[in-house]
Amino acid sequence: MKIEQIYTGCLAEAAYYIESDGEAAIIDPLRETKPYLDRAAADGAMIKYVFETHFHADFVSGHLDLANASGARIVYGPTAKPAFEAVVARDGQSFQLGRLRIKVLYTPGHTMESSSFLLYDEQDRPHAVFTGDTLFIGDVGRPDLAVKSDLTREDLAGLLYDSLRDKIMVLPDDLIVYPGHGAGSACGKKLARETIDTLGHQKATNYALRADMGKEEFVRSVLDGLVEPPQYFPKNAVMNQSGYRAFEEIKANGLRPLAPKAFAEAADAADALILDTRHEAEFAKTHIPGSIFIGIHGSFAPWVGALITDLQQPILIVAHPDKVEEVVTRLSRVGYDNPLGYLSGGMEAWFAEGMETDSVCSISASAFADIFRSERPPVLDVRKESEFESQHLAGAENFPLDFINRNMGRLDRDALYFVHCAGGYRSMIAVSILQARGFRRLTNVEGGIKAIEAAGLELTAFAEQATDL
Repeated sequence: MKIEQIYTGCLAEAAYYIESDGEAAIIDPLRETKPYLDRAAADGAMIKYVFETHFHADFVSGHLDLANASGARIVYGPTAKPAFEAVVARDGQSFQLGRLRIKVLYTPGHTMESSSFLLYDEQDRPHAVFTGDTLFIGDVGRPDLAVKSDLTREDLAGLLYDSLRDKIMVLPDDLIVYPGHGAGSACGKKLARETIDTLGHQKATNYALRADMGKEEFVRSVLDGLVEPPQYFPKNAVMNQSGYRAFEEIKANGLRPLAPKAFAEAADAADALILDTRHEAEFAKTHIPGSIFIGIHGSFAPWVGALITDLQQPILIVAHPDKVEEVVTRLSRVGYDNPLGYLSGGMEAWFAEGMETDSVCSISASAFADIFRSERPPVLDVRKESEFESQHLAGAENFPLDFINRNMGRLDRDALYFVHCAGGYRSMIAVSILQARGFRRLTNVEGGIKAIEAAGLELTAFAEQATDL
C-alpha cells in the first residue's frame, strides 16, 4: 500500500495518490494531469478511480482530463449531479483498489454533495479517512459555499455537525486524517499548518469536535467570523460540476510567444488584460502601461481569482521565460482559461523596441516615516480587516485589497495616497490596479507595516483609532 499526499502551497490544497497491487486512485486532483500519470507509471500502476470529495470552489479539479487520459472512473458521493459521465455512489458503497477497499461516507455540510472516503488496509481494517473539506486539521469546512442551494448556511452547518458526529467521530482514534486543505485556504477559518493527524488527536484539540458541544453552539462557532468568500469560488464550483476545456489546449494557447508589437496588437484587438507576474521591484521600475501586477512568487492564483472578476477575460502574460508555463498552469487551476500568449523576450524586448513604459513611485519605509511625521498624508492600508484591527498606523484608512474593485469608487482620483500592506506584495498589486484605472498620485511604501514599525512610527490598535473604507 502506498499513500502520497501531493500538496500545493499556492492553493493550500492536498490531492492524494493511493496505490495497491498495480491499481491506483487519485483523490481531488489539480488541473494538470502529468504528476499523477507519472506517479502511476513509475509504479507500473493503472489509475482505476478518480475520487472527488465534492464540487470544489477554490480550484478547478483535474478529474475530467485525468479520466480521459487514464480511463479511470470518476466517483462522487450521493446527491452529486455532474454534467458528465461519473459514478454517483451510495452512502456506504465500497470500491476495491488492489488489496485495499475505499468506502464512501456521505458527509454533507460543507456542500450538499460532500463525501469522505474511508480507506481499509490489506487486512480490511480502517486505516485512513480522506475528509476533503468536511474536516481539516484544527477546523472544519465553511458551510456557505453550496452552489444553487435553497438551504441556508445555518442549515448546512447543522448538517455538518451531524456528519461529523455520526460519520467521522465514531471512527477509531488511531485513524489517519487526510484533509483537503491546510493553513491559508479560504475554505475554513482556523486551519492548522499540519496537513496530517490522527482522528483521536483532532477529537482532543479541534474546537469543532469537542464532545460536549451541542448543535446550536457548533453552528454559532462555525459561522462566527466567516468573511465573504472570494468571487471566483462559485464560478469554479460550476466548472467542476459542468465541465471545462482540456488543460493541454489552454496551455498551448498560453505558451504562444508574441513579439512586442504583436503583443501590443493582441492586447488592443482582444481588449486583453496584461498580467505582469515578475517581482514587485521589477514592476515598479518599468512595466507596460495599464498592466496589472500579481507576482508568481506570492499567493498568485488566489489573488488572480479574487481580483480578476471574469474567468473568460483574455489575458496576456509578462513573465520571466522559465516561469511562463507555471503562470499558465496556475491561472488554469482557478479557471482562467483564456490566456492568449506571453511577451517574448520580456520587458527587455519591449524596451528594445522603443515601446512605451510606465513605473510606480516607490519609497522606503524610512523615507515615508519622515514624510508622515511632518505632513500626515493620506495612507491606504490594503491588508485584511483583521490585520488592520490588530495593529495599524494611526490615521491610516483600511482599504482591503480583496475588495478593491468594489471600493475604489470611494477614493479621490486627484488625491495623493501612500499605500502599504504587510510586506510589499499586496500594496504593489493595489497600486497597479488603481494606476491602471487612472489614479496617478500613488506611492508604494516598500516593506509594508513591518518596515514602517522598524522605521520608528508608532502603531495603534483598532479600538484606539481606525477609519474603515
